[in-house]
Amino acid sequence: MASKEEVFTGAKDIINQLAVIIRTAAIHDPGNVAVTTAVDKFVALMNPLIASEGELTLELGGEFFYINETRIRYSLEYLPNFDFLIREFKKRGLGSIVFKSIMKGADMQTFLKAFISSIFSQSPFETLSEDIAGVHSMSVGKLRKVRDEAEGEFDIRREVKKSYFNAVSYTRGVINKIKSGEKIGIKKAKRVVEGMVDLILEEEQLLLGMTAIKDYDEYTYHHSVNVSILSVALGQRLGLSKKILTELGLVALFHDIGKIEIPNEILNKPTNFTDDEWVIMKKHPFWGVRALLKLRGFDATSMRSAIVAFEHHMNYDFSGYPKTRKRFELDFYSKIISLADQYDGMTSSRVYSRIPMSPDRALSLMMERAGKQLDPILFKFFINMIGVFPVGTLVMLDTKELGLVYQSEAMFLDRPKVLVILNGKGEKADSYIVDLTEKDSNGNFLRTIVKTMDPNKYKINLAEYLL
Repeated sequence: MASKEEVFTGAKDIINQLAVIIRTAAIHDPGNVAVTTAVDKFVALMNPLIASEGELTLELGGEFFYINETRIRYSLEYLPNFDFLIREFKKRGLGSIVFKSIMKGADMQTFLKAFISSIFSQSPFETLSEDIAGVHSMSVGKLRKVRDEAEGEFDIRREVKKSYFNAVSYTRGVINKIKSGEKIGIKKAKRVVEGMVDLILEEEQLLLGMTAIKDYDEYTYHHSVNVSILSVALGQRLGLSKKILTELGLVALFHDIGKIEIPNEILNKPTNFTDDEWVIMKKHPFWGVRALLKLRGFDATSMRSAIVAFEHHMNYDFSGYPKTRKRFELDFYSKIISLADQYDGMTSSRVYSRIPMSPDRALSLMMERAGKQLDPILFKFFINMIGVFPVGTLVMLDTKELGLVYQSEAMFLDRPKVLVILNGKGEKADSYIVDLTEKDSNGNFLRTIVKTMDPNKYKINLAEYLL
Protein backbone atom coordinates (compact mmCIF):
# COMPACT_ATOMS: atom_id res chain seq x y z
CA MET A 1 0.00 0.00 0.00
CA ALA A 2 1.30 3.48 -0.92
CA SER A 3 2.46 5.67 1.98
CA LYS A 4 1.03 9.13 2.61
CA GLU A 5 4.26 10.65 1.25
CA GLU A 6 3.84 8.67 -2.00
CA VAL A 7 0.16 9.63 -2.28
CA PHE A 8 1.04 13.31 -1.90
CA THR A 9 4.07 13.46 -4.21
CA GLY A 10 2.17 15.96 -6.38
CA ALA A 11 1.15 18.09 -3.39
CA LYS A 12 4.01 20.56 -3.92
CA ASP A 13 2.62 21.22 -7.41
CA ILE A 14 -0.84 21.87 -5.92
CA ILE A 15 0.51 24.47 -3.48
CA ASN A 16 2.69 25.97 -6.21
CA GLN A 17 -0.32 26.23 -8.54
CA LEU A 18 -2.47 27.80 -5.79
CA ALA A 19 0.18 30.52 -5.45
CA VAL A 20 0.19 30.96 -9.25
CA ILE A 21 -3.58 31.47 -9.49
CA ILE A 22 -3.63 33.93 -6.57
CA ARG A 23 -0.78 35.95 -8.10
CA THR A 24 -2.49 35.89 -11.51
CA ALA A 25 -5.94 36.81 -10.15
CA ALA A 26 -4.47 39.75 -8.21
CA ILE A 27 -3.22 41.23 -11.49
CA HIS A 28 -5.95 40.21 -13.98
CA ASP A 29 -9.73 40.22 -14.03
CA PRO A 30 -11.16 36.84 -12.81
CA GLY A 31 -12.55 36.15 -16.30
CA ASN A 32 -9.15 36.64 -17.95
CA VAL A 33 -7.90 33.59 -19.85
CA ALA A 34 -4.67 33.53 -17.79
CA VAL A 35 -6.76 33.16 -14.60
CA THR A 36 -9.21 30.59 -15.99
CA THR A 37 -6.37 28.49 -17.42
CA ALA A 38 -4.51 28.55 -14.07
CA VAL A 39 -7.74 27.63 -12.23
CA ASP A 40 -8.45 24.72 -14.59
CA LYS A 41 -4.94 23.39 -14.00
CA PHE A 42 -5.39 23.64 -10.22
CA VAL A 43 -8.76 21.84 -10.31
CA ALA A 44 -7.24 19.09 -12.51
CA LEU A 45 -4.47 18.59 -9.93
CA MET A 46 -6.84 18.63 -6.93
CA ASN A 47 -9.81 16.49 -7.98
CA PRO A 48 -7.99 13.12 -8.34
CA LEU A 49 -6.58 13.55 -4.81
CA ILE A 50 -9.97 14.56 -3.41
CA ALA A 51 -11.51 11.49 -5.11
CA SER A 52 -8.82 9.26 -3.59
CA GLU A 53 -8.84 10.74 -0.06
CA GLY A 54 -12.51 11.75 0.28
CA GLU A 55 -11.58 15.08 1.86
CA LEU A 56 -8.39 17.15 1.76
CA THR A 57 -7.21 19.70 4.32
CA LEU A 58 -4.46 22.07 3.21
CA GLU A 59 -3.08 23.56 6.44
CA LEU A 60 -0.40 26.11 7.32
CA GLY A 61 1.61 25.18 10.42
CA GLY A 62 4.44 27.58 11.28
CA GLU A 63 6.46 27.95 8.09
CA PHE A 64 5.25 24.74 6.41
CA PHE A 65 2.21 23.49 4.54
CA TYR A 66 0.57 20.15 5.34
CA ILE A 67 -2.01 18.14 3.41
CA ASN A 68 -4.04 15.83 5.66
CA GLU A 69 -1.32 16.29 8.32
CA THR A 70 1.53 15.26 6.00
CA ARG A 71 4.17 17.97 5.59
CA ILE A 72 4.78 18.98 1.98
CA ARG A 73 8.46 18.97 1.07
CA TYR A 74 9.72 20.94 -1.92
CA SER A 75 12.88 21.89 -3.78
CA LEU A 76 14.44 25.37 -4.06
CA GLU A 77 12.64 26.20 -7.32
CA TYR A 78 9.31 26.18 -5.43
CA LEU A 79 10.57 28.50 -2.66
CA PRO A 80 9.31 31.88 -4.01
CA ASN A 81 5.72 30.62 -4.43
CA PHE A 82 5.64 28.72 -1.11
CA ASP A 83 7.06 31.78 0.64
CA PHE A 84 4.48 34.03 -1.04
CA LEU A 85 1.55 31.77 -0.11
CA ILE A 86 2.63 31.50 3.54
CA ARG A 87 2.66 35.30 3.81
CA GLU A 88 -0.74 35.65 2.11
CA PHE A 89 -2.31 33.06 4.45
CA LYS A 90 -0.85 34.82 7.51
CA LYS A 91 -2.08 38.25 6.38
CA ARG A 92 -5.63 36.89 6.35
CA GLY A 93 -5.33 34.79 9.50
CA LEU A 94 -6.09 31.80 7.26
CA GLY A 95 -4.91 28.51 8.71
CA SER A 96 -6.53 25.92 6.47
CA ILE A 97 -8.65 25.25 3.40
CA VAL A 98 -10.78 22.11 3.50
CA PHE A 99 -11.70 20.62 0.11
CA LYS A 100 -14.79 18.59 1.01
CA SER A 101 -15.82 17.25 -2.40
CA ILE A 102 -14.96 17.36 -6.10
CA MET A 103 -14.52 20.98 -7.19
CA LYS A 104 -15.69 22.94 -10.20
CA GLY A 105 -13.81 25.84 -11.75
CA ALA A 106 -16.59 28.19 -10.63
CA ASP A 107 -15.98 27.19 -6.97
CA MET A 108 -12.35 28.20 -7.25
CA GLN A 109 -13.26 31.46 -8.99
CA THR A 110 -15.53 32.37 -6.05
CA PHE A 111 -12.77 31.50 -3.58
CA LEU A 112 -10.23 33.60 -5.52
CA LYS A 113 -12.43 36.70 -5.57
CA ALA A 114 -13.09 36.32 -1.83
CA PHE A 115 -9.41 35.65 -1.03
CA ILE A 116 -8.16 38.76 -2.87
CA SER A 117 -10.85 41.16 -1.65
CA SER A 118 -10.64 39.95 1.98
CA ILE A 119 -7.25 41.64 2.47
CA PHE A 120 -8.96 45.05 2.39
CA SER A 121 -11.33 44.08 5.20
CA GLN A 122 -10.82 44.95 8.89
CA SER A 123 -11.39 41.24 9.65
CA PRO A 124 -10.04 39.40 6.56
CA PHE A 125 -10.61 35.83 7.75
CA GLU A 126 -14.24 36.43 8.73
CA THR A 127 -14.90 38.22 5.41
CA LEU A 128 -13.30 35.38 3.43
CA SER A 129 -15.29 32.77 5.34
CA GLU A 130 -18.59 34.62 4.76
CA ASP A 131 -17.89 35.22 1.05
CA ILE A 132 -17.36 31.51 0.33
CA ALA A 133 -20.24 30.29 2.51
CA GLY A 134 -22.19 29.38 -0.65
CA VAL A 135 -19.38 27.15 -1.98
CA HIS A 136 -20.27 23.65 -0.74
CA SER A 137 -17.06 21.97 -1.88
CA MET A 138 -14.82 24.17 0.33
CA SER A 139 -14.52 25.72 3.77
CA VAL A 140 -11.77 27.60 5.63
CA GLY A 141 -10.25 27.41 9.12
CA LYS A 142 -8.59 30.12 11.19
CA LEU A 143 -4.83 30.25 11.70
CA ARG A 144 -4.03 28.72 15.08
CA LYS A 145 -2.30 30.80 17.76
CA VAL A 146 -3.19 34.08 16.09
CA ARG A 147 -2.20 36.81 18.54
CA ASP A 148 -4.49 39.54 19.74
CA GLU A 149 -3.56 42.18 17.15
CA ALA A 150 -2.85 45.23 19.32
CA GLU A 151 -1.24 43.44 22.23
CA GLY A 152 0.47 40.80 20.07
CA GLU A 153 2.00 43.43 17.77
CA PHE A 154 3.33 45.32 20.79
CA ASP A 155 4.76 42.16 22.39
CA ILE A 156 6.50 40.95 19.26
CA ARG A 157 7.94 44.42 18.56
CA ARG A 158 9.31 44.47 22.10
CA GLU A 159 10.82 40.99 21.57
CA VAL A 160 12.39 42.08 18.26
CA LYS A 161 13.91 45.21 19.81
CA LYS A 162 15.22 43.22 22.77
CA SER A 163 16.84 40.64 20.47
CA TYR A 164 18.41 43.34 18.28
CA PHE A 165 19.88 45.41 21.10
CA ASN A 166 21.08 42.27 22.92
CA ALA A 167 23.05 41.42 19.79
CA VAL A 168 24.50 44.95 19.61
CA SER A 169 25.44 44.80 23.29
CA TYR A 170 27.05 41.38 22.87
CA THR A 171 29.05 42.55 19.83
CA ARG A 172 30.29 45.60 21.74
CA GLY A 173 31.42 43.34 24.61
CA VAL A 174 33.23 40.90 22.33
CA ILE A 175 35.13 43.64 20.50
CA ASN A 176 36.20 45.24 23.77
CA LYS A 177 37.37 41.88 25.16
CA ILE A 178 39.40 41.08 22.04
CA LYS A 179 40.96 44.57 22.13
CA SER A 180 42.04 43.98 25.72
CA GLY A 181 43.68 40.70 24.73
CA GLU A 182 41.10 38.44 26.38
CA LYS A 183 40.35 35.09 24.74
CA ILE A 184 36.68 34.63 23.92
CA GLY A 185 34.53 31.69 22.87
CA ILE A 186 31.52 31.83 20.58
CA LYS A 187 28.98 29.82 22.61
CA LYS A 188 27.13 32.94 23.75
CA ALA A 189 27.31 34.34 20.20
CA LYS A 190 25.52 31.21 19.01
CA ARG A 191 22.67 31.78 21.50
CA VAL A 192 22.38 35.44 20.43
CA VAL A 193 22.23 34.50 16.74
CA GLU A 194 19.79 31.63 17.34
CA GLY A 195 17.39 34.14 18.91
CA MET A 196 17.64 36.37 15.83
CA VAL A 197 17.18 33.41 13.48
CA ASP A 198 13.97 32.39 15.32
CA LEU A 199 12.64 35.94 14.95
CA ILE A 200 13.60 36.16 11.27
CA LEU A 201 11.70 32.93 10.61
CA GLU A 202 8.63 34.40 12.33
CA GLU A 203 8.91 38.18 11.94
CA GLU A 204 11.34 38.86 9.09
CA GLN A 205 9.99 42.31 8.20
CA LEU A 206 10.15 43.63 11.78
CA LEU A 207 13.76 42.55 12.27
CA LEU A 208 14.76 43.87 8.83
CA GLY A 209 13.15 47.15 9.91
CA MET A 210 15.58 47.32 12.83
CA THR A 211 18.51 47.38 10.38
CA ALA A 212 17.18 50.68 9.00
CA ILE A 213 17.88 52.36 12.35
CA LYS A 214 21.48 53.54 12.17
CA ASP A 215 23.60 54.76 15.04
CA TYR A 216 26.62 56.77 13.94
CA ASP A 217 28.25 56.66 17.39
CA GLU A 218 28.08 52.87 17.54
CA TYR A 219 28.41 52.16 13.81
CA THR A 220 30.79 49.21 14.21
CA TYR A 221 28.47 47.22 16.50
CA HIS A 222 25.24 48.05 14.67
CA HIS A 223 26.87 47.27 11.32
CA SER A 224 27.96 43.80 12.46
CA VAL A 225 24.46 42.97 13.73
CA ASN A 226 22.75 44.46 10.64
CA VAL A 227 24.96 42.41 8.31
CA SER A 228 24.12 39.30 10.35
CA ILE A 229 20.35 39.97 10.13
CA LEU A 230 20.43 40.79 6.41
CA SER A 231 22.54 37.68 5.68
CA VAL A 232 20.25 35.35 7.65
CA ALA A 233 17.13 36.85 6.03
CA LEU A 234 18.68 36.30 2.59
CA GLY A 235 19.68 32.77 3.58
CA GLN A 236 16.09 32.08 4.60
CA ARG A 237 14.91 33.23 1.15
CA LEU A 238 17.39 30.77 -0.35
CA GLY A 239 15.84 27.92 1.66
CA LEU A 240 18.76 27.24 4.00
CA SER A 241 18.10 25.12 7.10
CA LYS A 242 17.89 26.67 10.56
CA LYS A 243 21.27 25.14 11.50
CA ILE A 244 22.95 26.68 8.44
CA LEU A 245 21.20 30.03 9.05
CA THR A 246 22.62 30.12 12.59
CA GLU A 247 26.14 29.43 11.30
CA LEU A 248 25.73 32.06 8.56
CA GLY A 249 24.54 34.62 11.15
CA LEU A 250 27.52 33.84 13.39
CA VAL A 251 30.02 34.15 10.56
CA ALA A 252 28.41 37.46 9.46
CA LEU A 253 28.61 38.85 13.00
CA PHE A 254 32.42 38.48 12.94
CA HIS A 255 33.09 39.49 9.30
CA ASP A 256 34.65 42.88 10.22
CA ILE A 257 36.43 41.82 13.42
CA GLY A 258 39.81 42.73 11.87
CA LYS A 259 38.96 46.43 12.16
CA ILE A 260 39.82 46.29 15.87
CA GLU A 261 43.49 46.53 14.76
CA ILE A 262 42.97 49.78 12.83
CA PRO A 263 44.03 52.83 14.89
CA ASN A 264 41.04 54.93 16.02
CA GLU A 265 42.49 58.08 14.47
CA ILE A 266 42.21 56.37 11.05
CA LEU A 267 38.96 54.48 11.63
CA ASN A 268 37.23 57.61 12.97
CA LYS A 269 38.86 60.11 10.61
CA PRO A 270 36.30 62.74 9.49
CA THR A 271 37.98 63.38 6.10
CA ASN A 272 39.00 61.11 3.22
CA PHE A 273 41.76 58.57 3.77
CA THR A 274 45.24 59.17 2.39
CA ASP A 275 46.83 56.45 0.23
CA ASP A 276 48.84 55.24 3.23
CA GLU A 277 45.71 55.10 5.40
CA TRP A 278 43.89 53.07 2.74
CA VAL A 279 46.77 50.58 2.79
CA ILE A 280 46.16 50.14 6.54
CA MET A 281 42.36 49.90 6.09
CA LYS A 282 42.81 47.16 3.49
CA LYS A 283 44.72 45.03 5.99
CA HIS A 284 41.65 44.38 8.14
CA PRO A 285 40.75 41.12 6.31
CA PHE A 286 44.18 39.66 7.30
CA TRP A 287 43.80 40.91 10.87
CA GLY A 288 40.30 39.40 10.98
CA VAL A 289 41.68 35.96 10.12
CA ARG A 290 44.29 36.30 12.87
CA ALA A 291 41.71 37.34 15.50
CA LEU A 292 39.32 34.52 14.60
CA LEU A 293 42.01 31.83 14.62
CA LYS A 294 42.73 32.82 18.23
CA LEU A 295 39.15 32.15 19.39
CA ARG A 296 38.73 29.74 22.27
CA GLY A 297 37.31 26.36 21.22
CA PHE A 298 38.39 26.68 17.57
CA ASP A 299 36.07 24.68 15.28
CA ALA A 300 34.64 24.50 11.75
CA THR A 301 32.53 27.65 12.29
CA SER A 302 35.62 29.59 13.41
CA MET A 303 37.38 28.45 10.23
CA ARG A 304 34.41 29.51 8.08
CA SER A 305 34.41 32.89 9.87
CA ALA A 306 38.11 33.33 9.11
CA ILE A 307 37.53 32.52 5.41
CA VAL A 308 34.71 35.08 5.16
CA ALA A 309 36.68 37.72 7.08
CA PHE A 310 39.42 37.27 4.45
CA GLU A 311 37.11 37.21 1.38
CA HIS A 312 34.26 39.66 2.08
CA HIS A 313 35.90 42.58 0.21
CA MET A 314 37.31 40.54 -2.69
CA ASN A 315 34.21 41.01 -4.88
CA TYR A 316 32.54 38.51 -7.21
CA ASP A 317 34.94 39.48 -10.06
CA PHE A 318 38.01 39.70 -7.76
CA SER A 319 38.27 43.46 -8.34
CA GLY A 320 38.44 44.10 -4.58
CA TYR A 321 40.98 43.22 -1.90
CA PRO A 322 43.06 41.38 -0.72
CA LYS A 323 44.62 40.46 -4.07
CA THR A 324 45.56 36.81 -4.59
CA ARG A 325 47.84 35.15 -7.14
CA LYS A 326 45.11 32.80 -8.35
CA ARG A 327 41.34 33.12 -8.63
CA PHE A 328 39.17 30.56 -6.88
CA GLU A 329 35.51 30.01 -6.02
CA LEU A 330 34.57 32.41 -3.25
CA ASP A 331 32.88 30.85 -0.22
CA PHE A 332 29.06 30.84 -0.48
CA TYR A 333 28.80 32.73 2.82
CA SER A 334 31.26 35.36 1.54
CA LYS A 335 29.00 36.08 -1.45
CA ILE A 336 25.95 36.53 0.80
CA ILE A 337 27.76 38.59 3.44
CA SER A 338 29.43 40.93 0.92
CA LEU A 339 25.93 41.85 -0.37
CA ALA A 340 24.67 42.60 3.15
CA ASP A 341 27.92 44.42 4.02
CA GLN A 342 27.75 46.73 1.00
CA TYR A 343 24.07 47.55 1.47
CA ASP A 344 24.33 48.35 5.17
CA GLY A 345 27.61 50.25 4.69
CA MET A 346 26.15 52.48 1.97
CA THR A 347 22.96 53.24 3.91
CA SER A 348 24.76 54.02 7.19
CA SER A 349 26.23 57.25 8.46
CA ARG A 350 29.92 56.79 9.24
CA VAL A 351 32.73 59.12 10.25
CA TYR A 352 34.09 59.19 6.71
CA SER A 353 30.60 59.27 5.20
CA ARG A 354 28.42 61.41 7.45
CA ILE A 355 25.44 61.50 5.06
CA PRO A 356 24.16 57.99 4.32
CA MET A 357 22.83 56.98 0.92
CA SER A 358 19.07 56.46 0.63
CA PRO A 359 18.13 52.74 0.53
CA ASP A 360 16.71 52.94 -3.01
CA ARG A 361 19.86 54.75 -4.27
CA ALA A 362 22.04 52.07 -2.63
CA LEU A 363 20.05 49.32 -4.39
CA SER A 364 20.40 51.14 -7.75
CA LEU A 365 24.16 51.28 -7.29
CA MET A 366 24.27 47.62 -6.28
CA MET A 367 22.24 46.75 -9.38
CA GLU A 368 25.01 48.29 -11.49
CA ARG A 369 27.53 46.15 -9.59
CA ALA A 370 25.58 42.88 -9.99
CA GLY A 371 27.60 40.48 -12.15
CA LYS A 372 30.78 42.44 -11.40
CA GLN A 373 31.33 43.08 -7.70
CA LEU A 374 28.22 41.15 -6.58
CA ASP A 375 26.83 37.71 -7.36
CA PRO A 376 23.95 38.47 -9.81
CA ILE A 377 21.69 35.58 -8.76
CA LEU A 378 22.03 36.27 -5.04
CA PHE A 379 21.38 39.97 -5.72
CA LYS A 380 18.02 39.09 -7.36
CA PHE A 381 17.00 37.29 -4.14
CA PHE A 382 18.33 40.22 -2.08
CA ILE A 383 16.31 42.88 -3.92
CA ASN A 384 13.22 40.67 -3.68
CA MET A 385 13.77 40.50 0.09
CA ILE A 386 14.52 44.21 0.62
CA GLY A 387 11.88 45.48 -1.83
CA VAL A 388 12.15 48.23 -4.44
CA PHE A 389 11.53 50.68 -1.60
CA PRO A 390 13.32 49.24 1.45
CA VAL A 391 12.07 49.70 5.02
CA GLY A 392 13.00 53.19 6.23
CA THR A 393 12.80 54.86 2.80
CA LEU A 394 11.14 58.30 3.00
CA VAL A 395 8.50 58.60 0.24
CA MET A 396 6.10 61.23 -1.11
CA LEU A 397 2.71 59.84 -2.17
CA ASP A 398 0.47 61.25 -4.92
CA THR A 399 -1.91 62.29 -2.10
CA LYS A 400 0.84 64.70 -0.90
CA GLU A 401 1.26 62.53 2.22
CA LEU A 402 4.84 61.96 3.38
CA GLY A 403 5.73 58.64 4.97
CA LEU A 404 8.31 55.98 5.77
CA VAL A 405 8.23 52.56 4.12
CA TYR A 406 7.16 50.30 6.95
CA GLN A 407 6.90 46.86 5.37
CA SER A 408 7.61 45.42 1.93
CA GLU A 409 4.86 43.65 0.00
CA ALA A 410 6.08 40.33 -1.45
CA MET A 411 3.75 40.37 -4.46
CA PHE A 412 3.96 44.08 -5.31
CA LEU A 413 7.53 45.17 -4.59
CA ASP A 414 6.75 48.78 -5.59
CA ARG A 415 3.65 48.95 -3.35
CA PRO A 416 4.79 48.57 0.28
CA LYS A 417 2.99 49.52 3.48
CA VAL A 418 3.83 53.13 4.42
CA LEU A 419 3.78 54.82 7.84
CA VAL A 420 2.42 58.31 7.07
CA ILE A 421 4.06 61.03 9.22
CA LEU A 422 2.83 64.17 7.39
CA ASN A 423 -0.73 64.35 6.08
CA GLY A 424 -1.81 65.69 2.67
CA LYS A 425 -1.73 69.26 4.03
CA GLY A 426 1.89 68.90 5.11
CA GLU A 427 0.92 68.83 8.79
CA LYS A 428 2.48 66.49 11.33
CA ALA A 429 -0.26 64.12 12.40
CA ASP A 430 -0.56 60.99 14.52
CA SER A 431 1.18 58.46 12.28
CA TYR A 432 -0.97 55.86 10.53
CA ILE A 433 -0.22 52.97 8.20
CA VAL A 434 -1.50 52.83 4.61
CA ASP A 435 -1.30 49.84 2.27
CA LEU A 436 -0.35 50.91 -1.27
CA THR A 437 -2.01 47.81 -2.76
CA GLU A 438 -5.44 49.12 -1.71
CA LYS A 439 -7.79 49.97 -4.60
CA ASP A 440 -11.02 51.92 -4.92
CA SER A 441 -14.30 50.49 -6.27
CA ASN A 442 -13.11 51.17 -9.85
CA GLY A 443 -9.94 49.12 -9.37
CA ASN A 444 -7.60 52.14 -9.20
CA PHE A 445 -4.89 52.31 -6.55
CA LEU A 446 -5.75 54.73 -3.75
CA ARG A 447 -2.14 55.86 -3.29
CA THR A 448 1.08 55.64 -5.27
CA ILE A 449 4.67 56.61 -4.50
CA VAL A 450 5.65 59.68 -6.55
CA LYS A 451 9.27 60.02 -5.39
CA THR A 452 11.72 59.17 -2.65
CA MET A 453 13.04 61.88 -0.33
CA ASP A 454 16.13 62.41 1.81
CA PRO A 455 15.24 61.96 5.52
CA ASN A 456 18.38 63.91 6.51
CA LYS A 457 17.00 67.06 4.84
CA TYR A 458 13.86 66.78 6.94
CA LYS A 459 15.83 65.85 10.09
CA ILE A 460 13.71 62.72 10.47
CA ASN A 461 14.89 60.27 13.13
CA LEU A 462 13.92 56.82 11.86
CA ALA A 463 14.22 55.30 15.34
CA GLU A 464 11.40 57.58 16.54
CA TYR A 465 8.99 55.91 14.11
CA LEU A 466 10.33 52.39 13.59
CA LEU A 467 11.17 51.43 17.18
